[in-house]
Amino acid sequence: MSTTSSSNGLLPTSMSGRHDDMEAGGSARTQDEHHEQLEHDPDDPFDLDNTKNASAHSLRRWRQAALVLNASRRFRYTLDLNKEEHYENRRRMIRAHAQVIRAALLFKLAGEQQITVGSSSSTPSASTGNFDIDLEKLVSMTRNQNMSTLQQYGGVKGVAEKLKTNMEQGIEEDEKEVTDRKNAFGSNTYPKKKGKSFYMFLWEAWQDLTLIILIIAAVTSLALGIKTEGLKEGWLDGGSIAFAVFLVIIVTAVSDYRQSLQFSNLNDEKRNIQLEVMRGGRTVKISIYDVVVGDVIPLRIGDQVPADGVLISGHSLAIDESSMTGESKICHKDQKSPFLMSGCKVADGVGNMLVTGVGINTEWGLLMASISEDTGEETPLQVRLNGLATFIGIVGLTVAVVVLVALLVRYFTGTSQDSSGATQFVKGKTSIGDIVDDCVKIFTIAVTIVVVAVPEGLPLAVTLTLAYSMRKMMADKALVRRLSACETMGSATTICSDKTGTLTLNQMTVVETYAGGSKMDVADNPSGLHPKLVALISEGVAQNTTGNVFHPKDGGEVEISGSPTEKAILSWAYKLGMKFDTIRSESAIIHAFPFNSEKKRGGVAVLRGDSEVFIHWKGAAEIVLACCTQYMDSNGTLQPIDSQKEFFRLAIDAMAKNSLRCVAIACRTQELNKVPKEQEDLDKWSLPEDELTLLAIVGIKDPCRPGVREAVRICTSAGVKVRMVTGDNLQTAKAIALECGILSSDTEAVEPTIIEGKVFRELSEKEREQVAKRITVMGRSSPNDKLLLVQALRKNGDVVAVTGDGTNDAPALHEADIGLSMGISGTEVAKESSDIIILDDNFASVVKVVRWGRSVYANIQKFIQFQLTVNVAALIINVVAAMSSGDVPLKAVQLLWVNLIMDTLGALALATEPPTDHLMHRTPVGRREPLITNIMWRNLLVQSLYQVAVLLVLNFAGLNILGLGHDNNHAHAVEVKNTMIFNAFVMCQIFNEFNARKPDEMNVFSGVSKNPLFIAIVGVTFVLQILIVTFLGEFAHTVPLSWQLWLASIIIGLVSWPLAVVGKLIPVPRTPMSVYFKKPFRKYRASRNA
Repeated sequence: MSTTSSSNGLLPTSMSGRHDDMEAGGSARTQDEHHEQLEHDPDDPFDLDNTKNASAHSLRRWRQAALVLNASRRFRYTLDLNKEEHYENRRRMIRAHAQVIRAALLFKLAGEQQITVGSSSSTPSASTGNFDIDLEKLVSMTRNQNMSTLQQYGGVKGVAEKLKTNMEQGIEEDEKEVTDRKNAFGSNTYPKKKGKSFYMFLWEAWQDLTLIILIIAAVTSLALGIKTEGLKEGWLDGGSIAFAVFLVIIVTAVSDYRQSLQFSNLNDEKRNIQLEVMRGGRTVKISIYDVVVGDVIPLRIGDQVPADGVLISGHSLAIDESSMTGESKICHKDQKSPFLMSGCKVADGVGNMLVTGVGINTEWGLLMASISEDTGEETPLQVRLNGLATFIGIVGLTVAVVVLVALLVRYFTGTSQDSSGATQFVKGKTSIGDIVDDCVKIFTIAVTIVVVAVPEGLPLAVTLTLAYSMRKMMADKALVRRLSACETMGSATTICSDKTGTLTLNQMTVVETYAGGSKMDVADNPSGLHPKLVALISEGVAQNTTGNVFHPKDGGEVEISGSPTEKAILSWAYKLGMKFDTIRSESAIIHAFPFNSEKKRGGVAVLRGDSEVFIHWKGAAEIVLACCTQYMDSNGTLQPIDSQKEFFRLAIDAMAKNSLRCVAIACRTQELNKVPKEQEDLDKWSLPEDELTLLAIVGIKDPCRPGVREAVRICTSAGVKVRMVTGDNLQTAKAIALECGILSSDTEAVEPTIIEGKVFRELSEKEREQVAKRITVMGRSSPNDKLLLVQALRKNGDVVAVTGDGTNDAPALHEADIGLSMGISGTEVAKESSDIIILDDNFASVVKVVRWGRSVYANIQKFIQFQLTVNVAALIINVVAAMSSGDVPLKAVQLLWVNLIMDTLGALALATEPPTDHLMHRTPVGRREPLITNIMWRNLLVQSLYQVAVLLVLNFAGLNILGLGHDNNHAHAVEVKNTMIFNAFVMCQIFNEFNARKPDEMNVFSGVSKNPLFIAIVGVTFVLQILIVTFLGEFAHTVPLSWQLWLASIIIGLVSWPLAVVGKLIPVPRTPMSVYFKKPFRKYRASRNA
């Protein structure tokens, strides 16, 4: 296959014009034959490319297949497969014995005198201060859902009075008021189970089988050494190994402990839900931890019930209580069933609740206090790295056994000599003590080779880089809920994005209005409208909203709250002259149909006085317009709409083409005798939506976010297709897509590139799969259309990231490879179904997540290349030396130091590299791409062969090359030679660490100043190496070197830089090396199965 050179002459160019490189993981869109070669291998337990919804069987399978030396450390962050069963058992126990468990917890907290969860917390006292209700009775009433007790208190109104709460305005917005309530009824926190202490991490690091064997060998060597050579000299061999092992354990434990603290901080962020409460008549946003008994909380679809309480008022309110009862059924809440449980989700409707129980006075609080936060989760990289570590470990074990046998054979055949040149074993003359001591040393070397060869830290490097990336992503406004999403974003080939608030600012204002049958000159000037029309518009806006208008007592500027669309319409109506509080007091809502993303509209039935009922509707302009039979003109007269319908349709189209969101407001009257009288019938009543009177159509401007066009361009150049999926009018969607750069021109805006959700959903499954590839914009889509699009794209092989904010987006967020929920506009249900929360709702932050995803993959590959170079070189040097001379130049303590550089310090240096723009010039990381790419193999072989060649030459000809052949003290000359080998080997690793930073770039120093941790680790490694060689001679089996030998060591290491540049000029084949390795095994398995 012919190839053309890339821009830097290193790699063949890909079909897209961008060359594939290992830093971005290679191409996701590889050629067909390449894809076939990388197809899924069902017999490989580590071939698990998506862990998001993986079965427990496949997760157990890879763990059982992994070669593991320290299971407690290796599997620390994997998923607890028994978590669901444990959670269910705890939930049942708490439901059955809540009172006893609460009493025990209170007793424990009274002893500790504090709770350290979320925010500061106080233990609830038995006294209820200035309130006329007893804490225990209040808790009991809510937990047992006791209606008779509620009635004894005078219903919800009576409880509110005893709690000194205004049911419409909430409690006073006063710090003292909140503190008094916390003291009387407790705070909305629960005691978190304490995390592992540093000593537990020390204990887990100690569990490594090879380290335990080394400690036993060190103790044996120590005892024999002291017995034969005395305490002064005899402790050195055993003591030095023991100290080196303890150093490895401490450094490992410190690294692991720091990671655990990072994960703990991120979990605290995830639990800290922000919600709205009514305080002093205004809607304020607070932390869930600051909710107190007596608070009035508005509930909307997708919210989490933040505390126990009772329903004040609601419309079609349905609660999903499965998280507490275990039964997956929806419970409808009304005055007959008003009790609400903390931790449940609002499935439908709206309502207001009065908080009656918080923290450990709720079943949710008791449950949260009794279970540990499970941060465990497999990631695809983690599983694949365990497979790689297992393969390398088996090779390392084999090599260690070969070295052990070779050394023992040479020893007992009398062909091995000590440093002075004397034969070590002479049959009949060598004492038993010396034989045991020598055998222990040989065994120690073999075990140390296993320590170096088995890359126990390789799978854990994923956790390290993910912990680092997650912390940094918080600064980039992305909160990672699932670890695997972080790396999967590196493979994303398409992003299905919402429009409102993600591509746009979500700062909405009404800029155009059609009312009274014509366009208003000024959108919010009522002078040309009849008072009757203004009154109907005002009533429709004030009653048919989940927002609020607050007038400060000091006469300050009016405060309008609600969703951005609600705020825009409320502001517009307020300027028209709407008296929000007056309208609400003069009429009452008797039934409501909350806004529904399927129907694209919401309505209310309003009772005026005792006789008049008005139905008010508000929603997508063309949908509401289709239900209208008349409109109200500027004189307040009703006119047939037929003659004007085309005018209104053209007005909607014109506004949509100007990127405006079009909302229509309409109403109708309803005879009182046709309205159900009983509450039960009223709840089932469907609001009439025909024969409506059109009152107004408003055009709402929501500007594009600054920088979104550039973010879309970056995605496109990185091989990630951006698709817009919106509930807005197709013309509005098209206009915004053109503005954002998602569509390049008007000529591109033809079906199916731009399509309506209704058209897409009516296609057959096969047709949807064909059409999905070509869709760029989907307008008037429902959440189910988004789900169908995600499914079709995934079947086509795309790795799909999807954004969502509503409850109905949950299935699409769950189905997608990466679900991205919105931190500001997103509901709790959407957030819980997502993998990553975009805290600022900004599309540019989504692009940053893609960069971090690619960075995770690239950093792991850098670390693999660095670690395997050390592995290959150390193993070959020791094997060749052991087989040929019966001795190894790299001693046990030295190998442990190399292991520390390689495993912990190397991972810290390379796994924490920040992402670069270079990553976004590549196509996405292929999910089936090999971990070790051909570029990595080339770099690895070039460096390791150079190191092996230089060090073997020093091993066999070092005495002559270094001018030590005439040294009268042969033992000292050998020690200088071996120290030189050790020093040169470490220098090679230090310099090669720079090469590993940029596996496919000539300039390995670019961006190094932006990673101070890397510079610090390289500097510390170099300084420690000087100290080990110069001052820890007897301990590390080294002798001080002259400045000439130090210079020679540095030059040997320095050669790796120009060598890396020359190596990068060597072309590599496109077919991955792993394909050639696997072919014989697959053929063998196929022949056996035939």
